[in-house]
Amino acid sequence: MKLYNSITKSVEPFTPLENNRVRMYSCGPTVYSYQHIGNLRTYTFSDLLKRSLQFAGFRVLHAMNVTDVGHLTDDADAGEDKIERAARAAGRDAWAMTEIFKAKFFEDCAGLNILPPDIVCRATDHIAEQIAMIQKMEDKGLTYCNADGIYFDTTKFNPITDLSNMRIQASEEYSRVGTGEKRSSYDFSLWKFSPTGAKRQMEWESPWGVGFPGWHLECSAMSMKYLGETFDIHTGGIDHIPVHHTNEIIQSESVTGKTFAKFWVHAGWLSFGDSEKMSKSAGGTLLLDNILAHGYDPMAFRYLMLTAHYRGPLKFTWEALDGAATALSRIRDFLAESDLSQGNIIESYISTFREHILNDLDTPKGIATLWTLLKDNKVKKDDAARTIIEMDKVLGLRLLLHVSGKTDLEVPAEVLALLTERTALKAAKDYAGADAVRDQITALGFEVMDTPKGPALKLL
Repeated sequence: MKLYNSITKSVEPFTPLENNRVRMYSCGPTVYSYQHIGNLRTYTFSDLLKRSLQFAGFRVLHAMNVTDVGHLTDDADAGEDKIERAARAAGRDAWAMTEIFKAKFFEDCAGLNILPPDIVCRATDHIAEQIAMIQKMEDKGLTYCNADGIYFDTTKFNPITDLSNMRIQASEEYSRVGTGEKRSSYDFSLWKFSPTGAKRQMEWESPWGVGFPGWHLECSAMSMKYLGETFDIHTGGIDHIPVHHTNEIIQSESVTGKTFAKFWVHAGWLSFGDSEKMSKSAGGTLLLDNILAHGYDPMAFRYLMLTAHYRGPLKFTWEALDGAATALSRIRDFLAESDLSQGNIIESYISTFREHILNDLDTPKGIATLWTLLKDNKVKKDDAARTIIEMDKVLGLRLLLHVSGKTDLEVPAEVLALLTERTALKAAKDYAGADAVRDQITALGFEVMDTPKGPALKLL
């Protein structure tokens, strides 16, 4: 498998650090508002990557954070906490508000058939871990205190990871970071003090005073807690590259003395109209609910996203969504006239599809392969349908729901082997590992049901 690594700005062969197991971390939502479809493109990309890794035969342990404190309005170290500001503007309790937006985010993910992470970790549940990280940096003489808070002094540490490519700015918006209370524009906040004479809804005691953690700190503390000091893949949107992810690398490697993440993989922007990207702060956003209100199936939007390479820009238009919906309908109609129980996977087509997907997740070519198969009059319809369902393990378009004769489909040996592995992991009380295997089974089109007589399988 090959992936584009933002560290080297090149497509590189990917091999996991630990045998066949991949540890992957994704930057999750900041839950001060609803996630627009540009945000959801990033999480659909992470899901595509996870499914592709499973398709390649890897076991994936996937962790994702939920930012419910500390993300300031300029995405660096100035401005106001987005959570506090949104709660005050709406006259709401910040804690309750974040729960509402978190729940809606996962509802949208389910609508887009995004597999749930194995581990979901909230920033506010890991304050102690973040404080402990700051103390380790302080003990090494890498921090300083000013009127604003505790900062990392980047002049005193050279990270192991070469950040020269990561520091190339993703856009004009991120090309200038103000100095403010910082000694250098590259320095960044680790702990922000609460405003004098004002009490925040979210604040904690610390060795340096009452306040809250800097935005970048949570991802370092939580990813290392659940995935180890060095892990395989870190994902996010390209807007995270110049500030958030470079700061994660610096603070993490200063604490451990080890490479933080082996691969950094980023999704491109989704734009609407003439904007460079879809942005809440710039206005003009669309939610998944807006798409549903227009009568579209969420799988049509997922299909549209897959027609563009994950690293490239994608311009959303209603006309493009119409085209995606029409294409998806044609695939479903083809499958509805097929009988999977009479079909066999066509290895030549799967081989071509796999070659494209494992070459930096080239879904445009993967989908083109699907359409070549669908139009191939030399192939039996049932065989084509069975092969398309195999492709959908990566595409995640829920195509199995639109096939006739699927109840007679024999459970693949691969699924039975995974079910046995999951049972063994549960017996060993490795519940995270068992959940990861469950997600692999789900990606293969089967649901695991735990019954009094043991685990059972059901087609999705």
